Amino acid sequence: MDRKILKAWVAAVLIVIAMEFSLSAQETESVVVEAQPLAANVSRLLETLDFLGAPLSDSIVAPLRTAVTLEDTKGIQAILDKAVLFVVDINPEVRVKVHRGPGPSILQQGGYTPFLVKIINQGTTTQQLRIRSPQAGQVYGGMSTLSATRLQRTQLNELDDKVGDPKRFLDLEMYQQSPMTRNLSGLEVEYALALIYSRDAGKREATLEFDVGQGTQDIGFRAELPVLFDINPAVRVRLNIRDYDGKATAARLVFKDVSGKVYPPQAKRVAPDFYFQEQIYRNDGEDVFLPPGKLILESSRGPEYVVQRKEIEISNAETAELDIKLERWINPTEFGFFGGDHHIHGAGCAHYESPTLGVRPEDMFMQVKGEGLNVGCILTWGPCFEFQRQYFSPIVKEISEPMTLLKYDLEISGFGSASLGHVCLLNLKNQTYPGSDGTKEKGWPTWTTPVMRWTKEQGGYAGYAHSGSGLQIDAESAGKRLFSQLNTNGDEVLDQDEAIGGLLPYTFARMDQDRDRALTESELREAIDKSADELPNLAIPEMNGVGAMEICVSTAEGVCDFISAMDTARIPEWNMWYHILNCGFPLKVSGETDFPCMSGGRVGQGRVYVQLGRQLELDFAEWCAGMAKGRSYVSDGFAHALEFKVNGISPGFGDVSLARSGQVEVEATVSFAPETPLTVAQGGIVPHVGPRFVGDTVTFHGPVPTETVSGGSREMELIVNGEVVASRQVPADGNVHRLRFVVEVEKSSWVALRHFPQLHTNPVNVMVAGKPIRTSRDSALWCIETIHQLWRARSDKIADHEKADARAAFDRAIKVYERIADEAASQ
Repeated sequence: MDRKILKAWVAAVLIVIAMEFSLSAQETESVVVEAQPLAANVSRLLETLDFLGAPLSDSIVAPLRTAVTLEDTKGIQAILDKAVLFVVDINPEVRVKVHRGPGPSILQQGGYTPFLVKIINQGTTTQQLRIRSPQAGQVYGGMSTLSATRLQRTQLNELDDKVGDPKRFLDLEMYQQSPMTRNLSGLEVEYALALIYSRDAGKREATLEFDVGQGTQDIGFRAELPVLFDINPAVRVRLNIRDYDGKATAARLVFKDVSGKVYPPQAKRVAPDFYFQEQIYRNDGEDVFLPPGKLILESSRGPEYVVQRKEIEISNAETAELDIKLERWINPTEFGFFGGDHHIHGAGCAHYESPTLGVRPEDMFMQVKGEGLNVGCILTWGPCFEFQRQYFSPIVKEISEPMTLLKYDLEISGFGSASLGHVCLLNLKNQTYPGSDGTKEKGWPTWTTPVMRWTKEQGGYAGYAHSGSGLQIDAESAGKRLFSQLNTNGDEVLDQDEAIGGLLPYTFARMDQDRDRALTESELREAIDKSADELPNLAIPEMNGVGAMEICVSTAEGVCDFISAMDTARIPEWNMWYHILNCGFPLKVSGETDFPCMSGGRVGQGRVYVQLGRQLELDFAEWCAGMAKGRSYVSDGFAHALEFKVNGISPGFGDVSLARSGQVEVEATVSFAPETPLTVAQGGIVPHVGPRFVGDTVTFHGPVPTETVSGGSREMELIVNGEVVASRQVPADGNVHRLRFVVEVEKSSWVALRHFPQLHTNPVNVMVAGKPIRTSRDSALWCIETIHQLWRARSDKIADHEKADARAAFDRAIKVYERIADEAASQ
């Protein structure tokens, strides 16, 4: 077609387009601008709108593409300006004002609607254009700084508003993903896209504000524009959710559009949907409000289920239905194991304090059931203590179901003995410590052993939370302490006679790198740092955190049932446990999440699977008793030890007795998920700080993980007294695999199975000639050193009136470990 004819055709179309829009709308102005970059900008704009599923009408696109081909800048603007809602004018002094374009202000409830923004850039700035509104932002308030940092949400400015406002109905942003750009180009005119979401339907007025940085708004409120939106209602989608067996159930659901936007938007969520999670949880028969169009649905119900992803089409109607069928890759209950998370919170950390002081039991039950847990222990703690403790009961909550139990108990954190380690108190009959009057402000012990003893007296179970906190190694400090302790002659090196007086991380010869028969502080420090990446190790931690700090004392006093694992880094967690087991104590391991504080993604990231046999209805007290007896394994849910027996005996069901040293047969049934998250927590990534942080769920040690890994193999290790004695490679294919080992046991020992960092069974004790387990003198000495270090680091946190009793208990524990060390040396 001749260019003159094309131009005439474009002019005729412009007249038609103009008639399609309200004549009362303020017209935009045509700006003289270079043709090629404007044409490129508009081409990318059209491509983006197509990608978002919101293309302009053919009556606009056809002549617009012709104008782009002709590089007709006036034609491009004349055509596109008719669809512009916002015209942003940036003057030569980089002051921003905005006025209304002729485009329609029609929104879709429950979805993001793209609107055209024309930028007249007289200042030719290349700063980022921002859009804001007092009707936009979070509806909740109260996220802690620590949680925002751990969840990598600080960039969302959620800490700026401590209250939130339930009247806020908008969510908005400038769309800056490719092929659009993050910053303005500097061209005198260009077009951008604003994405606007509405929680509400009907007519709503909102004030939109634009700027290119703090203080760039024009005077007299000219950077603000009130707009009356006509908001079409969202589609009420009824969810038909069926479990693998066809029964109605709950599911974890993530809805996204092609650009990655999550529905419903997280900033607009209050319970039962949590703003810090992409997913929502719904029961069969419940609803979710979604925009019409195509979405990507990801459905699951915890790590034992296959994550299913599919594209769905939501019809443009008042209501719709969506069928969701869940699929398991493994079912531990068929083997008699019932999984639980003994450490979950309904308040504090990422939970809001506005509009309520934390969330209700019904909201936490949806999290527990939606993740496929059989047991969820919701622990009241410092934040919102007085409000949340109303939910406590000596029995499970009435909303519990036969195979999904919810029990409120207590974590001593944020008050009392927290400085010497946080403790989880389970199966409590009474939540009020004598003399506390139901408050956290008075009467609680300031060291952990008394509160654990009180728990045991009422038939409860006690153990330490997020155990690795405070058990990390600071090689600089540890090296300086040990060197100062051993360097008795002050000559700045340690000879062999001096070194023998302390607990070294390795043998003297191994640490003596230059073979000069002397150790410098630097050599000592390097050895300590290296050993911190090994399991087990003899490096002495700082004992200055909120994990298993006082555990060597309370275990010796007979009041500690378990050490928690699966949320903090695995080496310090399991290292402490191994040393205590090597001393012959019956300490068990249990799995936890500490949701949403240590692990903010979902409940059940750390789990304990308790063997109860076939059950039609669970009993919480029986489940806790099984956990305390060690009839269990801990896991992240992507790895399972469905059977583990030593000479036919499973953990927690008795000891193996041998008259003399000899062989034992180990049988195991294990299974690994065919798809596993590629994270530090699952061991797929070793962080730059080294293996000592593998397994950590507290921080991501990099970007928020989104990838998964399929297949491959996993190494199952047979552990005797903390050391690997045999291993097998097992396919990660979702199938059940049987293993058999034969191992020589020379003296009384504990035997367990593990896959680092995802799985560990509790041990089976093999008792030889009736003698107690005394496998390592060094382990007993290590426990003694941690007690000394804890007193140095934290004794000032113990109240003066309790110090004498605490010191006496610490001394008793030290004497117990000294005796064990002597007995181990004599074996």
